[in-house]
Amino acid sequence: MKTTVEIPDSLLAEAKRLAAQQRTTVRGLIEQALRRLIQERASRTRFRLRPASFPGSGVQSGVREGSWEQVRELIYEGRGG
Repeated sequence: MKTTVEIPDSLLAEAKRLAAQQRTTVRGLIEQALRRLIQERASRTRFRLRPASFPGSGVQSGVREGSWEQVRELIYEGRGG
């Protein structure tokens, strides 16, 4: 399929030099670059947050039904907060 792509003159000149060095065409370089980019993007794994939980049996017994103010007080207890 034919299509038109606008690129800066300097980039085209560099692509022509590279194509000549590699004994290929600018079209070949573009096709190769697009395939590589598409493959890289497709093979990327989605970000996964690593497990970062702490050992124990959950919140302290007195906090199960506590308010956030109560939790905050416990967190900063003895730390001047």
